[in-house]
Amino acid sequence: MVTYRNSGGDSNVRAFEIGGDSITVQFGDGSIYVYTYQSAGRDNIERMKALAIAGRGLNSFIMRYVKMAYASKR
Repeated sequence: MVTYRNSGGDSNVRAFEIGGDSITVQFGDGSIYVYTYQSAGRDNIERMKALAIAGRGLNSFIMRYVKMAYASKR
């Protein structure tokens, strides 16, 4: 996992891992969610990847668009 940069300073996202057709996100409480093309849609996953790399906006995007569209939770 890569530590999320959190440029805005107020994100609940702590780390992420990018896969070919997925992104895995770790939140502040330690929970880990896997979002895939199949669960959340290709466009949403690609946007999440870009936001993760940029270090800004990922938590907000998840809360607005894909909150419950995860493939699995650990």
